[in-house]
Amino acid sequence: MRAGLVLLCAAYVLSQFYRSFLAVLTKVLEQDVGAVPEDLANASGLWFLTFAAMQIPVGAALDRIGPRRTAGVLLLIGGAGGAALFGMATQPVHILLAMGLIGVGCSPVLMASYYIFARNYPARVFATLAAVLLGVGSLGNLLGALPMARAAEVLGWRETLFGLAAVSAVVALGLLVTVKDPERVVHDQKGSVLDLLKMPALWLIFPLTFVQYAPAAGLRGLWVGPYLTDVFGFDAGQVGNATLVMGVAMILGTFAYGPLDRILGTRKWVIFGGNLIGAVALGTLWLLPAGSAWTSVALFAAVGFFCAAYPMMMAHGRSFFPPHLVGRGVTLMNLFSIGGVGIFQVVTGKVYRAASVGAATPEVPFDALFALFFGAMVVGLALYLFCRDRVD
Repeated sequence: MRAGLVLLCAAYVLSQFYRSFLAVLTKVLEQDVGAVPEDLANASGLWFLTFAAMQIPVGAALDRIGPRRTAGVLLLIGGAGGAALFGMATQPVHILLAMGLIGVGCSPVLMASYYIFARNYPARVFATLAAVLLGVGSLGNLLGALPMARAAEVLGWRETLFGLAAVSAVVALGLLVTVKDPERVVHDQKGSVLDLLKMPALWLIFPLTFVQYAPAAGLRGLWVGPYLTDVFGFDAGQVGNATLVMGVAMILGTFAYGPLDRILGTRKWVIFGGNLIGAVALGTLWLLPAGSAWTSVALFAAVGFFCAAYPMMMAHGRSFFPPHLVGRGVTLMNLFSIGGVGIFQVVTGKVYRAASVGAATPEVPFDALFALFFGAMVVGLALYLFCRDRVD
């Protein structure tokens, strides 16, 4: 099973990579394929939306057929197939379709791991295990920064995507061989996602789950590149360095959140405090004039670090799930989280285009994006204040 967990971690590295690599390809994709920032925002958004749409069927599949086939088959067809399609793209619509297919392929990977953790390990260590997996897997976030920029320059972006398709296929086949499904839960209870949606405790957790990952994922995955290029004149290498800084901050934040619920005896206030600081960083990006480029990068890093509470959010929701609905429960939480990112990516593309019309300075459309993210975080945090704290 150790080999299976290692390969699940490798698959999650690929998942993190695929959601973030577009930021360093904005210039070359516009030159070669004619894809403008709004096209890439839609493509990135479709990755998250197809990923989110798959969560309900993935949750049912985890409970019924187990994580081995669920993760292995989807990664093989969607991940490898989508990367190959991306490498063959000649029009923006091809990139859109490829990213949607890759989203399907990546959709079961993290949840398959969380399902194994929830079934095979004590509930009190779920947040720590989830954070470790997320942190290690987030190396893909780093690989999607400067290394991807360099690979695209040296090998070509098409060749790089074909190589990624091959790697995805190898990892998927490895999952089918090495992952062991947990023993099925024997119970007399029937249940579905509807039973989870009837739980009042979850409805004060869902809104923050929906908005809190969107700023870090959206900025790191797409908008950091155009912002630094348009406002400060960064080239591809400098954008790669900046996204690398934000990627490292997101990894460090994930590890930092992991044990805090057990150390401090609370999940609610760890989540609230960290995300409040992230919201302040977004408000600063919005309200303060663009000055030093690296001050902006530092604020992006702060957003990445303090909005990295995803595993803690999952653990908070997990504490309310009955055993026979764990698979559907963790995927429902993931649906809200990743679905939020997808919707925000599409919306930010529209906001960017509208704010760009007649903009007096290059930073005006980006200020509109920062304001949108800030407002969403404030609303999510205000509702989360009333949720019930729970530590297993």
